[in-house]
Parts: sequence; C-alpha cells; structure tokens
Amino acid sequence: MLDILSLDASTLAKKIRHREISSQGATNIYIQRIQQVNSKINAVVEDRFDEARKEAKACDQAIADGTAQGKLFGVPISMKECFSVTGMRTTGGLPFRKNEIDGEDAEMVKKLRQEGAIILAKTNTPSLCLCQETDNALYGRTNNPWNLTRTVGGSTGGEAALIAVGGAAVGIGADIGGSIRFPAHFNGVVGFKSGQNQVNPLGHYPLFEETTQSSMIGLGALAKSVKDTELIHSIIADHPITQMELDKFEYIAPQLSTTFPMSQTTISLIDELRAHLKLHNTVHLEPVLHLGKAALWWQKIMSYDGGKTVVELIANGKWLTIYKQYASSVFGVETPLHPYLTWALMGMQLFKPNPAEWNQLKKDLQKARQEVHQFLQKKILVLPVYHSAAPNHGEVYREIFSIRKTFLQYMPYVAYANTFALPSLVIPVGEDQDGMPISIQFITANGQESALFQAGYEIEQSFRGYKRCEL
Repeated sequence: MLDILSLDASTLAKKIRHREISSQGATNIYIQRIQQVNSKINAVVEDRFDEARKEAKACDQAIADGTAQGKLFGVPISMKECFSVTGMRTTGGLPFRKNEIDGEDAEMVKKLRQEGAIILAKTNTPSLCLCQETDNALYGRTNNPWNLTRTVGGSTGGEAALIAVGGAAVGIGADIGGSIRFPAHFNGVVGFKSGQNQVNPLGHYPLFEETTQSSMIGLGALAKSVKDTELIHSIIADHPITQMELDKFEYIAPQLSTTFPMSQTTISLIDELRAHLKLHNTVHLEPVLHLGKAALWWQKIMSYDGGKTVVELIANGKWLTIYKQYASSVFGVETPLHPYLTWALMGMQLFKPNPAEWNQLKKDLQKARQEVHQFLQKKILVLPVYHSAAPNHGEVYREIFSIRKTFLQYMPYVAYANTFALPSLVIPVGEDQDGMPISIQFITANGQESALFQAGYEIEQSFRGYKRCEL
C-alpha cells in the first residue's frame, strides 16, 4: 500500500499496463488512504468511489483483453473542485450551488478520460477560487498535512494537500494568481502552471471571460514528480511540446531584492541552488525585467471591473448584500458568502482602474509581455514562490489582502508568471527548521516548456523533491 501511495502517475500507469498492479487494487488503496486522512485535512469534498471502482474493473478487463489504450489507462487521479465532471457538483464553495450537477466534462477532463484516467474525487478550494487560502462557507477549511495548524495555500489547496499524503496518483489544478504554485510550495508537491493559451479552460468555474484576465490563467498538474507534470501537460495542452536542448539555455538567478520580505532559509536554499546550477550552466545575476510591475498590474487586471461580474454571479449585482455579509462575519456570524470572498470583492472596488487607465494598462502590458518574451529566450528564470514556508491559517490572507497594500511586497515573485502569462514549474528543494517544505519556481517563455521540465528533472534528483507525508 505504501509503495503505491508514493508512486507517481507515470510509474503507476506503466505497472498497471504491465499487470504488475491492477487498476482495481490501486483504486481501492487510494480510496482507503482518502478515508484514512480526510477527516484531518478536509481535502476531498466530493467523491465518486463507486464509479471509480467500476471503471477500474473495466480497465483491468481491457488490459487482459489487450484493448487498453491511453497514457493514464487505469490510473486514479483527483481534480480541483472548479472543473466540471459529469455527474458531480461544481459549487465554487458557494452553499447556493450545492445541488448543481455537471452535465458535461470540462475540456481538460475530456482529454484525461480519453487517455484512460479514472477520476476519484474533487478537492476543496476557496470561494470561487478567489483567495490564496483554502476555506469556504460550504465545505470549510483545508489543513496542511505537514502541520494541521498551517495553511495549504490556494486556490488549489485541497488538491495539493491530497497529493502530499498520496491520496491520488496525480492531481489537476488551475492558476490565475499563484493558485497552483502557492499550494505546491506549501505542501511540498511538484506543480506546473501552463502559459498563455496553452490549455483550454472551458469548463472551469468561474470562467474568466475578459481576455486580458483570462490570459493569466494556466492549467496543470500537482504531482509527485516533474515527469508527471510533463505527462499531464502533454495530454491537456492544445499544442505539442517543442523539444529543446537544455544545454543551450542559461539561467537567471537574481539576488533577491531587499524590497520583498524573505526568510533566511529561503535565501539560503536559493543560494545553494544557484551554486549548484553554476557547476554545469551559465548563471546570470541580472535583475528581472519588469518584476516591479508584476504585482500591481496583476491586482489591477483581477480588479478590472471592480468585482462587478462576480457580484452579479453571486448576489444578483447587489453590493449591499456583499457589505452586509462582510459586516456580519466581522461580528462572528456565519454567512453564505465567506469573508475571504466578500473582502476580496471590496478590494477589487478599491483597485478598479478607470477606463483610461485600463486601456493604457492593456497597451503597456502587451508591450511588456513582448519584452519579457525576448528577455527569456533560451533562458530560465529562478525565483522563490513565497517568502516563507506555509504559515499559520489566515496569515497569507492578511498579507495579500491587507488594506495596507502589502501584496506589493508579498506577491511579485508569484504574480510574475500570471501577469506576463508564462509557464512556471515549482519544485520542492528543502525544508525550514520546522520541517515545512520550501520550493523554487522555474519560469521561461511560452514554447520553451521542454527546458523547464528538463531542468526540473535534475533539480528534483539533487534536492528535496516530493516526499509523501505520512499523516
């Protein structure tokens, strides 16, 4: 059982295909693991265990008959709650959507099923995926398996926690503001955010329809290995991965700016990683182009309409409902809308650009994205994900959503890949003094994903990589 829980999806797929492990056996072991740990971490919010067992049985029969096909044939996986899966609920953590049943798979889910994947369960998110901590009024809070008093991050927090404990072979998430990378970093799993227009987000709830905003979202895996992130990307991406030679690439590993807070452990790990890379590659210390603009631009893009679209979705456009529910939550009253959501919406009003600012921002962003794309040609950028390992519940929320605009200090490194619509790979490289995982991220230009994966293979072998939490 323990061996299967630690196997990545690539290895498990091979063992199932060669009949070393049955799909039914693997499926039952993952189900047992979820049942064992979920009361502690609250990662899984809906399961389809009965259907998964039936599908696993059919997969084993197809393998016996010689008719099995697919890169993930018979492999049990999990899914962020925001993706439509036929017959399951997609609620966004909103109580009024608790009986909404999906009639169709998301585009990405269709591709995974075509490759033989078996969906075990859906995992927790913050309300409408609009917070970097995972808590909502319908399903409650998800806890970090390495320390239950710590955050899992968000918005793909439930998924990262489940993969950390080995509750599925691989998980799938989405990232418009660090939503894959925060949880991967805090839970010690490998994560990959795809770049602009690489993966079709149709079937994601909510669907970000404004083109500048939607360009920031990337879909990808939360995984036990870099190989799995590449495998999942090869399945769900609309474009094949262009193979490149890593030895033709150079690294940019800048000295970390004193403008942004950073733990000493994180600084030391970045220094160690930089020294390691210098053994075989050219490493530049030059500043990161447009890093100082990343966080503010990200916030303005997320606030482009002042939260109007979301308020229409959840409160029929009535801002008074948002204000009343937030005020009630301040006095300890449980409300249908989580205070993380209502406070975020009020923040969007604060940062909403006026029409002239919005038009200018779109022009500036287009030019800056072109410049960043050129800046990263045949280069890989090495950055931290966050200033520390997973803090206590609520602290990330206070740092990013503070009225004092402290997001300008805490978000630049993670916002960079969203603002400039870039692919990013997160790899655990060490732990802090409390044993909490710490990761780095590799970022490059769109179309150069192959280099990220190759670089990641070497780093996960030389540094911490994925370790399953034995909670």
